[in-house]
Amino acid sequence: MRKAISTLLTLTMGLGIVSCAAKAPAAEEGFRPALDTSTSCQINIAGGYDNFEALESEFDRFNTYYPNVELKYTKIDDYNNMIGTVLSGNDAPDIYVNYSWMYGRDQYKASIDYAENLADPALGLDLGCIRSNIILNTEDGTLPMVPVFSNTYGMLVNKSLFEKEGLSIPTTYSELVEVCNAFRDKGYDNPMMGFSNEETTSLFTLSIYPFFCGSVANDPEAVSKLNSLDPSAGEYMRPSLEKITQFMNDGCVDLDACNEIENNYDAVILRFFEGDVPMMTCSGDTVSGTKKRESRSEAFIASPFEYAFVPIPISDEGAYFIDMPNLQFSVNKNSSNIDMANEFMRFLISTGELNEMAQNKGLMTPTTDLSFNSMYAAFGNVPESRILSPELIGLSDDALIQVRQAVYSVGKGDMTIDEAVASYGSFTS
Repeated sequence: MRKAISTLLTLTMGLGIVSCAAKAPAAEEGFRPALDTSTSCQINIAGGYDNFEALESEFDRFNTYYPNVELKYTKIDDYNNMIGTVLSGNDAPDIYVNYSWMYGRDQYKASIDYAENLADPALGLDLGCIRSNIILNTEDGTLPMVPVFSNTYGMLVNKSLFEKEGLSIPTTYSELVEVCNAFRDKGYDNPMMGFSNEETTSLFTLSIYPFFCGSVANDPEAVSKLNSLDPSAGEYMRPSLEKITQFMNDGCVDLDACNEIENNYDAVILRFFEGDVPMMTCSGDTVSGTKKRESRSEAFIASPFEYAFVPIPISDEGAYFIDMPNLQFSVNKNSSNIDMANEFMRFLISTGELNEMAQNKGLMTPTTDLSFNSMYAAFGNVPESRILSPELIGLSDDALIQVRQAVYSVGKGDMTIDEAVASYGSFTS
């Protein structure tokens, strides 16, 4: 009996070892350190955020591989204007925040000049996990920055209200107008709201800019004229200006009620949490602040509801997904710890880590996987033909300023369409 039991145990242990051996490769998948894990150094990352808890969580995860590497985030005041000076100083960061709109502008030349080429295959970054349309296209094919968050325009929807009233979230412009009318008939004074006191990310820009991009996406001549601020390029805005006029005339928005919202972040979120607004236009940046503010809204605490962020259907062909990079990271090519800085970037630029950081920050991930976060999942359902990127279209920030000002002036009723068209190139930020 003892011999039989011993034989059985031996066979069982043998099978267990075989089983473990078969599973071992799966357990080893993922990030694998390429440097000496006992390396001791400090990596400093600089940016403009007051706090960056989501990034600090990534520090902790990286330290499971490199426990002796101290990673630190430093907030720089007046970041956009100071980053060039900081990079040329004695305490220059190893990794720093960068933005696509800085590329090609003389005043931000240092932010590009100090950046390592992250497209270098020797670095081993998994750039394929990032949506290609938000990766900066440069004239020389180098990549000075890589997105770690992305952004878009859309609207927060109170899913609980839609369900309560037996209505569906609109996917076309005609459905949007019908839904607004239906909510108003049911006693909701403001079916759709948004920030309207300033032109920057106003409800007019958020609603129409994707539509505008769609109107010029396949017209290189239009893009060239718009970027050069050619006054004749104002005509390319006309369809968008006509659409914003129709949008306001169709009664989707009560402008007087929107004017009561003091800012396009905190005030927008808290007004939406009152629970009586079915749809609130905003950007992904605003959405990132919703979770933390749930506990600051007495109305939401008393009557919590389910909500999500979806595209604004301003066209009868369906909504556009305007896909833009948000925060991007560059590696300082003069860093004294450049190997470890690159190692951290190799760790971070992966579907798992980028999704984790985006989830913690509340922003949209730059990866190809939008389904993991229910807040942004609707954007993953937009057909590829209706996904637009200013990076690929080639529209400059200067052109955006002109369009934004024109749309705002017409939407507010301060200019006629003809006046706005004729003013292209003369608007100031």
